[in-house]
Amino acid sequence: MADEIRMPVEAGHIMMFARSIGDENPVYSDEEFAKNSEAGHILAPPTFPRAVYQFDPDYHLRVRPNVPWFGSGKNPTGLDGPAPSTGGLHAEMHFEYHRQMKPGDVLTVVKKPGKTWEKESRRAGKLMFTETIHEYRDEDGELVVTARSVGVKTERPVEQN
Repeated sequence: MADEIRMPVEAGHIMMFARSIGDENPVYSDEEFAKNSEAGHILAPPTFPRAVYQFDPDYHLRVRPNVPWFGSGKNPTGLDGPAPSTGGLHAEMHFEYHRQMKPGDVLTVVKKPGKTWEKESRRAGKLMFTETIHEYRDEDGELVVTARSVGVKTERPVEQN
C-alpha cells in the first residue's frame, strides 16, 4: 500500500460495498430511511474501510490490463500453473470506530507498522506474526477509524495429510 491514500466516501460506493457483502440493511443505501435512523444519515458497513485498496495505485491484487493476475481463486486467472505462495496468511482484522464513516467524508489513510511476535507450531515450525495499522483521518485530521490487521508467516510449509 502507498504510504498515504486519499479515500473519498461516497453513497454509491457504500451501497455497492453493502451489496457485494450481501448486507441489505437500508441504512447503507436508502437516504430517507437513514435520515430517520439514530445516525441521521447513510452509514458505511463496518468492514467498509477495506475498500481503501480500490484507491491504492500500488495494490498488488488489482487486475491490470495485459498483466497476468493470480487473484484469489482456486484456479488462478492468467497464470500457467499455481499462484506463487508467499507462505503468509491473513490471520485477523479489527476495526475500531472513533465515529461512523458517512458520504461526503474524504479520508486520508496512513499505514503504520504494529507489533511483531512469534509462536512455535508443531506442524509449521516458528509462526511469525506481523501487525499492520491503518489510520483513517478526516479532512480536519480527526481519527475516524483505526484498522488493525495481523498476518502470519510459517517457518516451513505445512505438510498436507
